[in-house]
Amino acid sequence: MEDVLGVSSTPMTPRPASRTQTPPISSSPMTTPKAASRALTPPISAPITPNTASRAPTPPISAPITPSTASRAPTPPISAPMTPKRPSSSKASTPPIIISAPPSQLHSPSLSRSPLPSTADIEPANTTKTSKNTTPRIRTPRFITPLGSPIRRALKLTTFDPQDAWLPITQSRNGNALYAAFHCLSSGIGIQALVLPVAFTVLGWAWGIISLSVAFIWQLYTLYMLIQLHESSELGIRYSRYLQLATAAFGEKLSKWIALFPVYYLSAGTCVALVIIGGSTSKIFFQIVCGETCTAKPLTTVEWYLVFTCGAIVLSQLPNLNSIAGVSLIGAITAVGYCTIIWVVSVAKGRLPGVSYNPLRSPKEIDRIFDVLNAIGIVVFAFRGHNLILEIQATMPSSEKHPSRVPMWKGAKYAYLLIAVCLFPLAIGGYWAYGQLIPKNGGMLTALYAYHRRDASQFLLGLTSLFVIVNAVSSFQIYAMPMFDEMESQFTKRMKKPCPWWLRAILRTVFGYVVFFVAVAIPSTGSIAGLIGGITLPVTFAYPCFMWLKIKKPEEYGKIWFLNWGLGVIGVALGAALVAASLFVIFDQNTKFEFFKPQ
Repeated sequence: MEDVLGVSSTPMTPRPASRTQTPPISSSPMTTPKAASRALTPPISAPITPNTASRAPTPPISAPITPSTASRAPTPPISAPMTPKRPSSSKASTPPIIISAPPSQLHSPSLSRSPLPSTADIEPANTTKTSKNTTPRIRTPRFITPLGSPIRRALKLTTFDPQDAWLPITQSRNGNALYAAFHCLSSGIGIQALVLPVAFTVLGWAWGIISLSVAFIWQLYTLYMLIQLHESSELGIRYSRYLQLATAAFGEKLSKWIALFPVYYLSAGTCVALVIIGGSTSKIFFQIVCGETCTAKPLTTVEWYLVFTCGAIVLSQLPNLNSIAGVSLIGAITAVGYCTIIWVVSVAKGRLPGVSYNPLRSPKEIDRIFDVLNAIGIVVFAFRGHNLILEIQATMPSSEKHPSRVPMWKGAKYAYLLIAVCLFPLAIGGYWAYGQLIPKNGGMLTALYAYHRRDASQFLLGLTSLFVIVNAVSSFQIYAMPMFDEMESQFTKRMKKPCPWWLRAILRTVFGYVVFFVAVAIPSTGSIAGLIGGITLPVTFAYPCFMWLKIKKPEEYGKIWFLNWGLGVIGVALGAALVAASLFVIFDQNTKFEFFKPQ
């Protein structure tokens, strides 16, 4: 006890109170008191606790005393003064006692607010700097404060990557339900909807509508599961990227094999398709605006691809996913606009002469099977964007009381309601108007220009082309964001600092021109639509089912257990069949077009 309290072990003999001089103290040496902040210890026969610096020295008494606390009244005078003892150099001084509230009394952490208050914000009772047992400062960054209950789920704290604050997807967490709806609309409606009637030419009326309806309900179910899996209240983790959730469910090695390539292929492949449709539509828009009497020399198709790519690169310099919410809003408005204009004009003009609705049949059995599978791949490709759902939800603030899944699901529901309103009339009305005459490359957009160029309003045709171009540029930004995030993460992991603006500009510019090169090499939109749909089908339709089984662990042999297992297995098998069918169709059509010569 004397080592801790710093008091003398030699008993003190009190002198009579009538004496006026200080009585001699036992053999313990006298020392000169230090600063007022040092505690004074009386040499008494029983150990006592030193008082704080703010209290006056306690007079001696003739009997052992009980140490007092800061809230008690001063001790009455005693017969001998207190003699402070200089602490030994080999023994550390007693650290200050800091009383703080337990974690259960602190406010619940939120990603949109400050983390738990640190001890540095609480004024300590003693300012001694030599103490080594002081409560450490909490250094949890604001943007990665973990979810959890007030007691932090039995102190199971999760390790977060502080580099998330430097990356484009998670740099800003100020999103809301409206932003989520804008992003979902911009990524969910696009050029893939224009080729839906092409699938109907092979599937026919009945199977075409059935396939489209089943695919919509299926992808809506997996969308709901992804939103619910984004955050784990038990572990306090937010999976801000699709690959992070896949790693948590399947393990790091397996997730790289089954999810890494499809996710990045979906992002980059969609950007390639956007360059193709955007460049081709820019050429058509120029011809409509210039008119038949225009003497200006038009650009080639490759040059229009380059013009579109340059515009997309300029817009891609916006720093993060939240900063392109306005761009996604414009993209969503233009997507709904041109889808509505195309199917309304096509239906209003009536069916073309000689339209047939008999499904196309190839002479060979193997060709017919692959044609059907490729048509299903086109339908699947129409429902894209699941690889971006977790990234979109990562832009929202989240806490235990206000989880991000609530506003995210609210925004996604309304967004996909509008998507259904656009896709179903476009597919059904387009097939009714054009039947087997619809072009395979370009789908509804090419058919509108080919069959109604003279009898339709030039203003509507030009407005439709402009909407397609703007939507393609807007969608390019959100689909390229996972690629930008991955490129910048490689820099931040090695350099341990944010990516500078000039390097970010260089990386995004290089990515844009690589996409342009691939777009020139593979000019057929209809061919790559089925291939992209086949490769990415598990990402949308199969993997979320297995993730739910692995993470949520529903009741074995229950309804949800059987449903997810069935959908997951069917999705994986169907995806493999679609890839094979699409590759067969692409190689079979190789004699009809050449690489690096876009039409």
